Amino acid sequence: MKVKLGDYVLMVQEREVLKKVDTSKYVSTENILADRNGVKFPANTIPLSKTITTYKKDDILISNIRPYFKKIWKAEFDGPKSNDVIAFRTKDSRLLQDYLYVVLQSDNFFNYVTNTAKGTKMPRGDKKAIINYEFELPNIQLQRKISHTILVLEKKIRLNNQINDNLVELINLIYLKFCADFPAKEKVSLDDVFNTSTKTFNVNENKNINIWHFSIPNFDCNKQPQCESTNSIKSNKKKVNSFGVLVSKLNPNFKRIWAPNLDFYSNYSPIASPEFIQINGNSQEEQALIFCILNSEEYTDFLVSNTTGSTNSRQRVKPKIAVSYIIPFDLDKKKGLESLVSPILKDIQQREFENTKLQIIKDTVLNKYF
Repeated sequence: MKVKLGDYVLMVQEREVLKKVDTSKYVSTENILADRNGVKFPANTIPLSKTITTYKKDDILISNIRPYFKKIWKAEFDGPKSNDVIAFRTKDSRLLQDYLYVVLQSDNFFNYVTNTAKGTKMPRGDKKAIINYEFELPNIQLQRKISHTILVLEKKIRLNNQINDNLVELINLIYLKFCADFPAKEKVSLDDVFNTSTKTFNVNENKNINIWHFSIPNFDCNKQPQCESTNSIKSNKKKVNSFGVLVSKLNPNFKRIWAPNLDFYSNYSPIASPEFIQINGNSQEEQALIFCILNSEEYTDFLVSNTTGSTNSRQRVKPKIAVSYIIPFDLDKKKGLESLVSPILKDIQQREFENTKLQIIKDTVLNKYF
């Protein structure tokens, strides 16, 4: 049975005094992530108005600016939000909130909102058009089955991310202790020790093929490379090397370190945005060693202190500077550090690839039903 969104759903417009809400849970169009990847807290900026719009636990929040970015989150608690984030809530018991979440995640819905949006530079969803969106409303049993499948996949992806975050913290602790126990005996830079050369991937010479795209947006969206066609890529990229570690030269205060296991991505060529600098090891053990260095707070501070540009969108560090960083531990002892962190990095890489596969399955399920 086809129904209209507005007959079953409310666009909630509740407000609260700013002082009474937890601003650490503020959701804006900036910290709600693209490609259905939830929210990253805290937001960079909080409004200074006396009152603010709010959301409740289980509300479905969608950014109403540039809807083609597919920014959506099912709220896990109450909190404040931007006026440009719409909160959806069912008003009819025949529509489950979980099923509404799945419906609003679909490409069909986001394509509809994009096609009916107003404006060209920064299109906004037309709320009057949105409430007229039509979707299939099956019985409650089928709603539960479909929504459960999606929610289980998302839960597993979140769990993998939480485990990986903890493992990265463990690597950081091991690295700090190692640097303290075995300080550097001489000044040796990254460029002195590791290969930093990268070959160019020419898009015009590789038309109509699939690639794994390690881009800045894909990193920000749950750290998952996307399988894409070169037909959708406009500029040349970098080839990702075996045992290479990618570090963003763009806005280094937002740490972006990527150390993929290319054995998992062997079916297509892996390529990276030119906004990444690549430092290459000769083995999985050396890759783990490089990851330790690049992921350290000291290295991030080094990059931030050497950026050029006055605004976040233009702040970059030059590659020559990025690889001039002095390694802070005794290289004669590096085998000991490699043996400690290499198995942990392998575990992280395995989980990252599992998330990539889970995301593909989730997208397939969404496309099947919607």
